[in-house]
Formats: sequence, structure tokens, C-alpha cells
Amino acid sequence: MEKILAIFTGGTIGSKKTDKTINIDDNASYYLLDLYNNSEQKKEVLFEKVQPLNILSENLITKDWLVLYETLSQLDLSSYKGIVITHGTDTLPFTSAAMSYLFHWSPIPIVITASNYPLGDERSNGLRNFVNSVEFILNDNIPGVFVIFENNKGESIVHLGTRLIQASPFTHEFDSVDSIIFGKMEDYKFIRYEHSSNPLLEELKKPIKRVSLPRINFANDIVYIKPYPGLNYQYYDFSAQKPSAIIHDLYHSGTACTRKDDRFQHSLLQFTEDCIDNDIEVFIAPIKDVSGDLYISTNEILKAGAHSLTNMSIEASIVKLMLAYGSYSDEKSVFNIMRKNFFYEYIHVENN
Repeated sequence: MEKILAIFTGGTIGSKKTDKTINIDDNASYYLLDLYNNSEQKKEVLFEKVQPLNILSENLITKDWLVLYETLSQLDLSSYKGIVITHGTDTLPFTSAAMSYLFHWSPIPIVITASNYPLGDERSNGLRNFVNSVEFILNDNIPGVFVIFENNKGESIVHLGTRLIQASPFTHEFDSVDSIIFGKMEDYKFIRYEHSSNPLLEELKKPIKRVSLPRINFANDIVYIKPYPGLNYQYYDFSAQKPSAIIHDLYHSGTACTRKDDRFQHSLLQFTEDCIDNDIEVFIAPIKDVSGDLYISTNEILKAGAHSLTNMSIEASIVKLMLAYGSYSDEKSVFNIMRKNFFYEYIHVENN
């Protein structure tokens, strides 16, 4: 009998609704296994169960990733057919990126899944997501870290763990970077989406050399800034305590404000220069390959000293930067690790 490790962490898939309030429940995670074992899709599988966390995913912080890391590091992964991690939806893309970086070398499939509603709600896709996660492990046996989540069309989508982006707040739909999903589960079989950015199954099944890190940690002193009209950088005062780095989001065209009036208070150009003067590195993402055509504002920001994280989602960029600064104490090593491709976080995007 095949053995699968089920890791429960809480989230909506591990919650119950009471008086219009959704909250985690100590028994809800194991209720998922009860539902599976009583379903028509049940397979003869021995589930080994562990619950290192039990939180709503909006409450997740970086030390929770270390708990997951320690949980998995104490096991012989090769003794399992695969691993299913249940998780909340709010921070799912961040955790899937973190697990992809930490277990890019995994010899077995690690599938992270979730639910749009608590399992007791008839609208819930949680059981179907779990079923397809189990079938993906049993039938396809593809090593690596993946996310499986059913969309509003009833399609069971498979995402590479480093490419999932945050769900829309109104449709609750997940997607991959540039809508390049890895594939779908159809009749419980995996169908790969043919795209030049997607790895071949033969490539995934080859042993991956583990990236060696001096320590495993995620820095909590990385500041993320999202642009909007009127953003005033003068409110970012790092004179009392400064971060290791800034990661600055961009508008869809890879731009941010660089206007030079109003004492430069709205200019990322000036903010970048000020940060560098104070030994704070600035990274910008997401952005296409900077070898293509760029707006003058982007060119100015890069010339001011900002570092571009190209062809990678903002979620994967944030987590990778936290891992780099958490694992290394020197800037050279940080930049080297940021250039490494752990688990297909970089995609090929055609320039317009």
C-alpha cells in the first residue's frame, strides 16, 4: 500500500463556520480525511498525519515556514509516495514559493492545496482539491513542489510552486505568472500545458542538485512597497532602524513614478538614491527581461542603482529575497543566490 504524508496547517480547509464566522477547528483537518475515505474516489492509501501548525493563513509569518521545514527535514522523504500540505488561500503563493526553494530537490511530489470554503459548505472545493492532489501523486509521480486548486470553471489546475500568484479578491481565482499554468488534472490524470516555459516531465524526473545554504532562515527586515499615485516616500524614515533591503513593486509595464517636482517626494528614483546612500539595497519586481525595450522611468531607476528581479512573480521575489538575506550575511552571496534558479521561478516572457 502506498504511503502519503498529510501535513495539516489550518486555513479555510481546516476551518468550520459558526454564526457567520470562519475559524480554525482542531478536528476539521482530520474531517478532510474522513470525507476522502468515504468518497467514491478513495484509493487504498496509508495516510501518515501530522499537524505542525493550525492557523488561519493570514496569520502566517516566516517562522512558520521554518516549522514546516523542520517537520519535513526530520523525515526520509523517499519513504513516501508523496506529500500533501493543506493550507489557507491568503498566503498560499508565499508558502508554495518558500517550500519550492527549500525542497526544490525533493525526490517525490509535494503538493500544496487549499479550499475556497470550509469543508462543511456545499460550495467547497476542498475535497476535490485533495482528491486530485492524491491522484497527482499516485498516478504521475512527478518530483517537485506544486499547487493544485480548482478554478471557478471546475477545472483542477496544477501550478508550479514558484509561479503561483495571489488570488483575485473578487473572484478568488488563482493563476500562475503570465497565466502559464503547469497543467490540469482531467479524469484524475495530469495533462501538461505545452509551453516553452514549462519544464518537461522527463526533466523534472531527473535528480536535482540541492542548492547548499549556510543556514536556513527568512529575513524579517525586508520592506515591501507597492506603488500608487501619490505615494510619498518621505514617510519612509529609516534613521532609527533600517531594513536590509527594499523590494519595490511596479506597475504592469515595469514602471514607477520618477517625477522630479514636489521636492522628489513621489520619486522612486530619488528614494532609490537615498536608500543606497544609507546602505540599503533596492530591488524592483516584477519586470520582464531588462534587455528589451523599457520606459525611460525604468531605465532611470536602474541607473540610480536599483536591482531588477526579472521574469519572476512578486510573491516568489519577496520570498526569495527573504531567504537570501536570512541565509547569508554578505551582499555578494545574496546576489549570487538571487541569480540561481531553484525550481523554475524564472519564466520566459516575450517582450512586446
